[in-house]
Amino acid sequence: MDGLVLDSESTYLRAWQQAGQEMGYAFSDAFCLSMSGLHSKAVTQALLTHCGADFDLHLFQQLSGDFWYTDVQLNGIEKMKGLDDLLAVIKKNEIPFCLATNSLEKNARECLALAGLKNEFKLIIARDHVEQGKPAPDIFLKAADLLQQPIAKCMVLEDSATGIEAAKNAGAIKVLIPSQPPVNNALSHCCDVVLNDLNEVAEIILANLPKNKNLAV
Repeated sequence: MDGLVLDSESTYLRAWQQAGQEMGYAFSDAFCLSMSGLHSKAVTQALLTHCGADFDLHLFQQLSGDFWYTDVQLNGIEKMKGLDDLLAVIKKNEIPFCLATNSLEKNARECLALAGLKNEFKLIIARDHVEQGKPAPDIFLKAADLLQQPIAKCMVLEDSATGIEAAKNAGAIKVLIPSQPPVNNALSHCCDVVLNDLNEVAEIILANLPKNKNLAV
């Protein structure tokens, strides 16, 4: 969801930096982006490693949540380029699909609603639906199971190294659409395909549809 369906990473970055500044810490863009795609426990660990064991996580979460909520209530959350076209192709051709995210379901649904996507994803697999979040494969394996598709025929669209690692661990087709290019060679070599945006995904699906009737996204 974050960085692929929604341009929410920029909203988190602003909120984290504002909260950090309020507490006397300076968080660089690079540090905030390094937490992209991580589940909440991993973000917590990254903050403690960066700021020290005495960092007030409770205060930080409260402040960053307040800053984030004020921002998105005022400005909403933007959709990523090509999302509408991709959803149209998937739905028109009756390709099974779902949203698989490291966010908690409640948070994911709130973000989707703020972006005008409240009813676009009938099936959502979230962090609280599985034992382990990404980079473990649980979320994608659960998604494939509910879609009634073999994981090897499921195309996982991801924007982060964490997500691609999870897709690799699951045994899915790995498609990287980086939210923060350029892509380093190590990450690129882990992927089956690297694309620029979701419009290119739609084009590939249309070009290969006759021989990929069982493709799941």
